[in-house]
Amino acid sequence: MNFRLTFSTFILSCISVFAQDTDSIQTVLDKKQLQIARTSFAPKIDGVLDDVVWQDASIASGFTQFRPDMGKSATEDKKTIVKMAYDDSGIYVAAYMYDDPKLISKQFTSRDNFGQSDFFLVVLNPNNDAQNDTEFFVFTSGTQADAVANPSNGEDFGWNAVWDSAVKINDDGWVVEMKIPYRALRFSPDVETWGLQFHRRFQRDNSQYTWNPLDPTKGNIGLYHGELNGITNIEPPVRLNIYPFASTVFDNMDKPDFNLGMDIKYGITENITLDATLIPDFSQAGFDNLSLNLGPFEQTFNDQRQFFTEGVDLFSKGNLFFSRRVGNSPIGSVNLANNEELADYPDEVKVLNAVKISGRTKNGLGIGFFNAITEKTDAKILNTETGETRSETVEPFTNYNIFVLDKQFNGNSSLAIVNTNVTREGHFRDANVTALVANIFNKRNTYNIRGDIKMSNRNLDTGIETGLSSFFFIRKSHGKFRYSFDHSFANENYDINDLGLNFRNNFNNFGVDASYRIFEPTEKLNNFSINTWYNYRRLYRPSTFTNQNAGINVYGKTKKELMDFGGSINYQMGKQFDFFEPRDFENKRFFIYEDRINGDVWISTNYNNSFAVDTNIGGALMFEDGRDYSQYWFGFSPRIQLSDKFLVSYNFNFQNEFGDRGYANNSNGLADEIIFGERNQKTIVNSVSAGYNFNPFNSLNFTFRNYWTTVNYDDNPYFLQENGRLIKSADTFEQLGLGNSDVNFSTWNIDLSYSWQFAPGSFLTALYRNQLFNSNSMAEERFFDSLNNLLDQDMQHILSIRLQYFIDYGGIRSIFKKKNKNAEKLSRLSRNLNPNVHIL
Repeated sequence: MNFRLTFSTFILSCISVFAQDTDSIQTVLDKKQLQIARTSFAPKIDGVLDDVVWQDASIASGFTQFRPDMGKSATEDKKTIVKMAYDDSGIYVAAYMYDDPKLISKQFTSRDNFGQSDFFLVVLNPNNDAQNDTEFFVFTSGTQADAVANPSNGEDFGWNAVWDSAVKINDDGWVVEMKIPYRALRFSPDVETWGLQFHRRFQRDNSQYTWNPLDPTKGNIGLYHGELNGITNIEPPVRLNIYPFASTVFDNMDKPDFNLGMDIKYGITENITLDATLIPDFSQAGFDNLSLNLGPFEQTFNDQRQFFTEGVDLFSKGNLFFSRRVGNSPIGSVNLANNEELADYPDEVKVLNAVKISGRTKNGLGIGFFNAITEKTDAKILNTETGETRSETVEPFTNYNIFVLDKQFNGNSSLAIVNTNVTREGHFRDANVTALVANIFNKRNTYNIRGDIKMSNRNLDTGIETGLSSFFFIRKSHGKFRYSFDHSFANENYDINDLGLNFRNNFNNFGVDASYRIFEPTEKLNNFSINTWYNYRRLYRPSTFTNQNAGINVYGKTKKELMDFGGSINYQMGKQFDFFEPRDFENKRFFIYEDRINGDVWISTNYNNSFAVDTNIGGALMFEDGRDYSQYWFGFSPRIQLSDKFLVSYNFNFQNEFGDRGYANNSNGLADEIIFGERNQKTIVNSVSAGYNFNPFNSLNFTFRNYWTTVNYDDNPYFLQENGRLIKSADTFEQLGLGNSDVNFSTWNIDLSYSWQFAPGSFLTALYRNQLFNSNSMAEERFFDSLNNLLDQDMQHILSIRLQYFIDYGGIRSIFKKKNKNAEKLSRLSRNLNPNVHIL
C-alpha cells in the first residue's frame, strides 16, 4: 500500500462518516437540569453551609454509580446533595456528602496528587460542546486538583488554576464548599446553558458516582454531562494573572546565581489566553532518570518544565511537538584541527522566552500558537600547542513555532491542521512540518476513525528534503467486544525531529487488535479485560518484510481484596529483519534474529491498606539455531502509609540478560566491517520515595534513585554479513585491535524538597539535589564495588530557593472599585447630613 492509496482511503472514510446524519448522541440522551441563581451575598468558603445563599438554592441529587456497578443508585446513607450560586466574580458550589466518617478515606498529598482519598469533582463545560471540560477536584484532606480534558488528549493535570475550597468532616459525612472564579474559565457571555457534571468517589471500594448518569460502554464522558441553566448578565473578567518570581541557585556551594523573572497569563478574548514566560527559570526542573542506552535510537525523557507541560493539549495534535527539543543539547558538531581538543561542549541551550496563545471559540474552533526563542550557543576549543581557546557556534539563535487550527463538531469529532517551524540563523538547517489530523465518530458513538497525513521539509546544505507520513485507524468503539485495524506509513525522508520526535522512518506497517472487557462486576471480579494484537511490518523502500509479532494482555481487579493483577505474552514469529541495529541506514544493512517470545505477570495489592506491595516477574527466550539467549527480570515495590500524612515506598528492580547480540559501540574500527558482539547485561535499580504533608499547603518530599548496569562482551567479535547473519571471529577483540565495549554504568540521584503555598497561587520552594555519575569498562565488578567507586566521584550539589507570587489584576481592580464605591457612599451621606460640607 502506497501513500496515495492511504490518502484516498483516509479521505473516503472521512466522507462516509460526514455523510451520515450529524445529530449527536446529545440529542438522544435525557439530561438533568440544574437552575442556578444569582446571589448578592457571597458565601464564606469555610465548609460550613450556614450562609444565606444556600437556603433557597436548587438541589442536584440522585447520584448514580458507573464504576464498578453501572446504573446503581446511591443509597440513602451515601447520598450527595449539591447546590450552586453565582455572582459577578465567580461560581459557588456546596456539596454535602453523607457517609460514615469512620469509613471516609483521607490522605494528605500535594496538589494534583490523588493519593488514597475520597473526592468530589465539579466538571464545567461553558460552551456545552461535550468535548472541552474544566475539572475541579477537592479531596477529603482539603487538597485540590484541576485539569482540562477533551476526548483526544484525556485529562491534562499540568494545567493549574487559582480557586478556593474548604472541607469539613461532620458526624454524618463531609462537606465541600468552593468558589471557582471566572478567571479560571474560558467562556462566551452569550452562552447561557453550560455543560455540568458532578462526580463522587469512594476510595475504600473504588466506586464512583455521577449526578447525570454515565454509560462507559460507548461515547466520550462529556456526552453524558447534565446542563446548568440561569447564568446571565455576566462579563468575562480581565484575565490578567502575573506570577513574578525570584530564585537563588547554589551549584556545588559556589557563588550563588540570582534570577528574577515573570510568567504572565492574559485573556486576549473571553476564550483565547496568552501564556508567556519572560526570563525563564527552570532551575527546579527534576533530574532525568538516566539509564544505559545500547540501542540505535536516542534516549528521551519527559519534560519537567512547567511551562512546557501546562495547557499544551492543542499543541499535542498530530504528535508533532516534543517540548524537550526547545533548550535541548546543541545540534551542531565541532571541526577540530590536529592540534585542537574540545574544552567545553554545552549540555543545553538557554531558552530566552516562550509564549503560548490558545483557546477555543463557542463554535468549537480551537486556535493555538506557540513560540520560543533560544540563544546562540558556542563550544570552546583548546589549542594544545599554544594554550589558546576559540569558540565555535554549535547552536545558533533559533526560533520555534507551532500553529494549530482544530475544529470540533457533533460533540465527539474533530478535524485539525497543524504546522511546526524551526528557523535557525546562519548555515544551520531549518525545518517545517504540516499535518492534517482527524478524529471522527459516527452519531451513535459506535465506530471511530482516526487518521493523519503529514509532510516534513528540511532545508539542508544539499537542498530541501521533503518527507511524507500517514496514519489510518478504524475501530469499533462500543460494547464489551471491540476490534480495530491500523496502517502507518513514512517514506525515507520523513523527519520531524527538529521540534517533534520520531525514532524511525521508511516503514509501511499494518496492525489489527481485538479486546473484550466487562462493565458489570462478576462474583469475584470488579474489572476484567483481555486484548490481543497482530502487527505486520515492512520497509517502504525497498518494499520488503521486516518483522511481525502477536500477543495477548490480561488485566483484572478482584472484588473483595481490590487487588489488581495482569500479564502479557508477545511472540515475534520467524525471522526478524532489524535494519537499525547495524547503524548503516544508507546501505540498508540488516541483522536477523528469530522467534523471540517474552512474557510477564504482575500483582498490585490494595493501596487503601497501610501496607501494600507491587510485584512483577517476567522473562524472554529465543528459539534460534546456534543461539543460547534468555532473559529474566523481577521487581518488588512495598509501600507503607505510616499515617494520613506520611507515606514511604521502596522500589527494587533486577534484570539479567544472557546471550544478547548487538552492535559493539566502541569496537567498530575496521573499515567496511560492522562489528557485533555477544553480551550479558545485568541491571539493578533501587529507589526510595517518601512524602510528609503537614497539611494541603505544606509538604516535604524525598526521592532517591541508584541505577547500575554492567555489559560484558564475549571475547570474540562477530562480523555482520550481507545476508544479515553473523560470523564469529577466531580472533578476539584485543587481537584485532578493536576497542573495548564492556560497560559499567551507574548513577545516583537525591532530591529533597520543601514546598509551602503561603497564599493562593503563591509558593516558596526549597530544593536540595545531588547527583553522581560513573561509567567505565570494568564490567566484572560487583554491585558494592561499583557503588564504592561511584561514591568516590565528585558529587554535584545543587541548592535552589524559589519564591513565586500570584497577582490577579482583576482582584486588585475590584478592591479599588469597592473603595471608590465606599467613598462615594460616604460622600453622599455627609452631604445629606450637612449640605455645606464637601468631602474631596
